[in-house]
Amino acid sequence: MSGPFEITLVLDRLRSAHNTGNIFRLAEAVGAREIIACGYTPSPPHPKLAKTAMGTDRLVPCRSVESSLLAVELLRREGVRQVLAVECTDNSVPAWEFDYRFPLALVFGNEALGVAAETLAVCDGVVSLPMFGAKASINVGNAAAAVLYALIAKCKLSEKNGTTA
Repeated sequence: MSGPFEITLVLDRLRSAHNTGNIFRLAEAVGAREIIACGYTPSPPHPKLAKTAMGTDRLVPCRSVESSLLAVELLRREGVRQVLAVECTDNSVPAWEFDYRFPLALVFGNEALGVAAETLAVCDGVVSLPMFGAKASINVGNAAAAVLYALIAKCKLSEKNGTTA
């Protein structure tokens, strides 16, 4: 499988097999290179994940790694040019404004805990979605969809205009 851009999704300690299955569907839809499940993130084969993934868990390559920090180190050795956390921080950049380099990895964190601090510290940057509500939180699968499609839209527009993403 290959999409328009080389993207790996790193899932850092996601609790819900349903959220993970949803992200498998999204990864397949955008042609992501692979998913790396870290910590206790459910990974195939898993019955609840499979139900939500609707077969995409058999189409998108997945490997499990002990921690997101180890996953980032592994991806760097494999030639990933940029690793970005998806997290709301004081230094995060809106997903549609970031200058992306490929191959790229995006790290999505646990909904309650976020991306592990040690992983956040070694990322090349942080992208986010602006939060305007009182709760300032959305589901990780919804966040992944919004960020991935914002990234793809920006890169496609940059290609069209002859600029870099």
